[in-house]
Amino acid sequence: MRTLLAFFFGSVIALQAQSVKTDRDTQTDFTKFKTYAWLAPGDSVLNRERIDKVYGGTITYAANQELKSRGFTLDAANPDAIFVFYTSVHEITTYSQSPTLSVGVGVAGPGYYVGGSAPVAGGKITATTQEDGTLKYAMYDTETKKQVWWGMAEKKFKMSDDIQKLLMDNTAKIFAKYPVKKKK
Repeated sequence: MRTLLAFFFGSVIALQAQSVKTDRDTQTDFTKFKTYAWLAPGDSVLNRERIDKVYGGTITYAANQELKSRGFTLDAANPDAIFVFYTSVHEITTYSQSPTLSVGVGVAGPGYYVGGSAPVAGGKITATTQEDGTLKYAMYDTETKKQVWWGMAEKKFKMSDDIQKLLMDNTAKIFAKYPVKKKK
């Protein structure tokens, strides 16, 4: 029973720490898409300065593996679909305070009471930093020029985590919800 409760509460905590969402155009036949290409996120001039470009190779590699497993072929000249990715990372700082030790004095008698206390130790404030990251993929139909699918993952992490592994794992979770399943 204790193991089951630990698993349940561990799962709830894990679900709160990460979320994966997707949406699609229900009128689109996703089996018609056989080829795809990548569009760099943002403006081509500003794209040189994007911080996420450092991990752009990992992001597109992970997505390429997922798309290939679903029967897609990379074709930059004449694609059926265009994919683009977006990332954002926001630093979150939380503060906690250790307990304060206080000394107090109290005096009481019939009909009166007096008391007071003063802090003498503790109360140290500690800052903890973590990142709140988002990875999003969007798919556009080149024939209709409309977005037909998107998937995103949000996760809290620390910069000391293995970022490449996080990107690979989250990409797999996003594409697990793609309308066409992996081919065997």
